[in-house]
Amino acid sequence: MDTTTGASPLADGDGPGAAAARLTGRAVTGERRRSGALAEVTLDGGLAVMVKHGEGGGAVRAEAAGLRWLAGAGAVRVPAVLGEDGRWLVTELVREGAPTPGAAVRFGRDLAALHAAGAPAFGAAPPGGPEEAFIGAAPMRNAPGTDWPRWYAGHRVLPYLRRAVDDGTVRPREAADVERVCERLPELAGPPEPPARLHGDLWNGNVLWGADGEVRLIDPAAHGGHRETDLAMLRLFGCPHLDRVLAGYQEVAPLAGGWPERVGVHQLFPLLVHAVLFGRGYAEQALAVARAALSRG
Repeated sequence: MDTTTGASPLADGDGPGAAAARLTGRAVTGERRRSGALAEVTLDGGLAVMVKHGEGGGAVRAEAAGLRWLAGAGAVRVPAVLGEDGRWLVTELVREGAPTPGAAVRFGRDLAALHAAGAPAFGAAPPGGPEEAFIGAAPMRNAPGTDWPRWYAGHRVLPYLRRAVDDGTVRPREAADVERVCERLPELAGPPEPPARLHGDLWNGNVLWGADGEVRLIDPAAHGGHRETDLAMLRLFGCPHLDRVLAGYQEVAPLAGGWPERVGVHQLFPLLVHAVLFGRGYAEQALAVARAALSRG
């Protein structure tokens, strides 16, 4: 076996190669660590897979359920889940290429189709997915609701705001600006929308531009939500050819009027998650977009 180690071994009874063999029933011929949690494994016959380790708490089960739910829409492509056991997740390996304008337009169209596949409710977990899920390393609760402004405030904004205040990342007097946005969400949210099938953590690092010219999405925090939240996250952290992505999206499912002014409202969620995970800089961004939303309302 040709093995290149790029990180310290994973703290588990079996390694990524053994997990891949066990979950796929195929012999392993190669293994290369990418990080402490990821490894590329080559199986008998030349099939390359990605193996991811989870520390428990439902993260692996949530990710696997999310990938299957997104795949079930028949829209944006995702790596196929080849096996998971609650600690290990084995998926197809995506060979990456360069972003192109044509792929961006197709991605936009496919993302619109994914959102249109819908969800039973705002906050609905993927079938088989746990209610207590994750977005990155942060806990994320998938509790269903029927009213998007109330649900978004109660389950996507305020929990992370409270954690940031408790940690000292946001000062209590600053938190009042975000709380005012939550109070005014019914008027700031735009026209009512049905629950969309969201990727849920759609930053550029989770958008893989395949060598075959097609986009694939990885590492979802999938749930039922507002489609503008996925788009706002793409804008927040940058995405190649974003103008083409949005053009393709609008061809299939035009956004409600005034959507550019609502981007900041939808960015509050990921910014506060990042404030909890990474500190004050993201808290300041969250406060800035909250104040901008209040000034426009």
